[in-house]
Amino acid sequence: MPHLALIAAILGLAALLSPARAEKLVLSLSTHRVAVTSSFVGADLVLFGTVEPDAPRLALRNAYDIVVTVTGPRATLRTRRKERVLGIWVNVDSREFIRVPSYLAVLSNRPVAEITNAETAQRMQLGLSQVILTQRIGADFADTVPDDPFRVNFINLRKEAGQYRETPNGVTFLTPTVFRVAIPLPADVATGGYTVDVKLFANRQLVTRNNTALEVIKTGFEQYVYEASQHHGLIYGIVSAMMALFIGWAGSVVFRRD
Repeated sequence: MPHLALIAAILGLAALLSPARAEKLVLSLSTHRVAVTSSFVGADLVLFGTVEPDAPRLALRNAYDIVVTVTGPRATLRTRRKERVLGIWVNVDSREFIRVPSYLAVLSNRPVAEITNAETAQRMQLGLSQVILTQRIGADFADTVPDDPFRVNFINLRKEAGQYRETPNGVTFLTPTVFRVAIPLPADVATGGYTVDVKLFANRQLVTRNNTALEVIKTGFEQYVYEASQHHGLIYGIVSAMMALFIGWAGSVVFRRD
């Protein structure tokens, strides 16, 4: 009997310590592959999701919040600061951002500050001000404070280009448990793999999360040129030089004066 009581106590303690998951997320993306051609002007993807009970006969809650983070392929980018010197704008300083997302969108049904606390938002990188953007500062690699001028201007430049966005009304609940998310991709979107991470909150606490993925690829003549430049560099260089010479010669013939 004492052994049975000890086992029951251990099981009860484990049940208290293990996270209770009463819900799960079911996701459906309108397409998992975006083809980029010469006429590509951007795309609007649609993500549908539902909140379902994780086990039969478990009741769902009355209100939920959703935060969706879309992250594109990582790249190393540089931001430069210009100043006017003797009447001429010149680069006086620069900062390199190491393997940061080429595309980043944070979409939610209301502001993140109303969905969860600041500590959770920082830990889960919910929002452009919370995402880690590693910089090369001299010989060191680190992220800086959110109001660092280089960091702020880097995010602003990416936002102006449509590559970074934070939309507090980007998630629409069609019913209390069915939601829709519009994911806009700009015309100059980077090719590669994208992750779509969806987090479900209730009462300012994370309930569960799920993710899906999509791929942006080049097709047609653009893909042929890209592959030639990557895998047949010598031939690509010779053909490019010959085309430049031909275009120059043709231009001189067309516009020459007799």
